[in-house]
Amino acid sequence: MKALFDTISQESAKTITKTYSTSFSIAVHLLSKSIRQDIYNIYGFVRVADEIVDTFEGFPKEELLNRFEEEYYYALKCGISTNPVINAFQKTVTKYAIDASLVKAFLSSMRADLSKQIYQTEEEINEYIYGSADVVGLMCLKVFVKGDKKKYEDLKESAMKLGSAFQKVNFLRDLKDDYALLGRAYFPNIDFDNIDNEALKSIKIDIEENFKEAFEGIRNLPLTAKFGVYVAYIYYKNLFKKMYSINADQLLQKRIRISNPKKIYLLSKSFIQYKLNYV
Repeated sequence: MKALFDTISQESAKTITKTYSTSFSIAVHLLSKSIRQDIYNIYGFVRVADEIVDTFEGFPKEELLNRFEEEYYYALKCGISTNPVINAFQKTVTKYAIDASLVKAFLSSMRADLSKQIYQTEEEINEYIYGSADVVGLMCLKVFVKGDKKKYEDLKESAMKLGSAFQKVNFLRDLKDDYALLGRAYFPNIDFDNIDNEALKSIKIDIEENFKEAFEGIRNLPLTAKFGVYVAYIYYKNLFKKMYSINADQLLQKRIRISNPKKIYLLSKSFIQYKLNYV
């Protein structure tokens, strides 16, 4: 019956991925079946932690995060958790020997969201992005290379750059909720009360550089992962382009999205490029 519970745990992680992020779930579905479930397991874990600190208003967030973290470490020791999401994640962590420091850094950044709202220096925000995004990219990379240590080291920097690019785009996409509702400002030295396109120029240059460095790594991913990661890259890059086609102050007024028809178009275009060995 343990196998049945493990199946239910994995289905929980998969359902969370599909429900919370249609774009990411499409990209995951394009990965090889041999690694797909483990990426769902990673996303399920990080998504629940993120929801605890971001959306569980009216509940004891810090206590919930403490219990979530304690249950993870207990599960890692025992090899099982009664929490389906944690149960699925700990199996992936053990299977691919995901470094404990990566999970620790992630949970540390989640904990920062409970109390820290303003990031005033590049050092502060880089530490937060490393924990909230870069390490998630490294966890996924562990799965993509299936234990190949040399491949992991070769692709490590580009995986982190991709995580950084995705997170910074998320910051811009969620600016309305993060700043207007939660009072968070993740970009140092930006006055969001008087935001304009000129103020965002340095952010744009930084994200473009992250995407450029990430692409080189995507080209060298194993075939089991390359197309799925490339599609996620294309989705985010187009979301980024759409943000810079509007006035900066509109970012504080609405959440920018890629429409479903546009996603289908991008998926088709990406498939052609992939088949033509552009990637």
